[in-house]
Amino acid sequence: MVKLAAKCIVAGDSAVGKSALVQMFCNDGTHFQKNYTLTTGVELLVKTVPIPETSDSVVSPVMISTEELFLFDSAGKEIFSEMLEKLWEQPNALCIVYDVTNEQSFSNCAKWLERLRTQTFGTHVPGVLVGNKTDLIDRRVVEQKQAREWAKTSGLEYCEISVKEMENYEAPFHIVANSFHRLYKERVEIFHSLV
Repeated sequence: MVKLAAKCIVAGDSAVGKSALVQMFCNDGTHFQKNYTLTTGVELLVKTVPIPETSDSVVSPVMISTEELFLFDSAGKEIFSEMLEKLWEQPNALCIVYDVTNEQSFSNCAKWLERLRTQTFGTHVPGVLVGNKTDLIDRRVVEQKQAREWAKTSGLEYCEISVKEMENYEAPFHIVANSFHRLYKERVEIFHSLV
């Protein structure tokens, strides 16, 4: 049995729902916090995620058959960007969040991805693009097809969620946890083939 831990950076513009997403995921959907203060810098949260259908795991020292994700919820304001560079060093997984009712937040995903990829030193890091606020159907401006295509060409998985309605909010982190685990297994197999 293998035990690993992953550092997942959650990035995106201000007010797209990053903090709400991470908080909801870490407290197992027990409640949606309606009032958030601006995240300054980075907030670190830790969550244990089960890896299905495998005896291998990415784990904390206490839990078995689980993955421990260290979630870095980063501020979306440009003023904090220089400080974030140091805290973002060598991520194992990426989660970029945008608001489906805000075209600019989607356009800025390219900037967030570029900034994150400069921290990965040319190695492949699994990631997911997350469209939040799908409950605001009448205000939607970013279509799912457009976002899915951008994610695919950028080497990211894609999912849509509504943190407020508690719909699919676990999906982004299960995607990155499983992708990280799969990537680890592939690297181990390559290593064994060379020995």
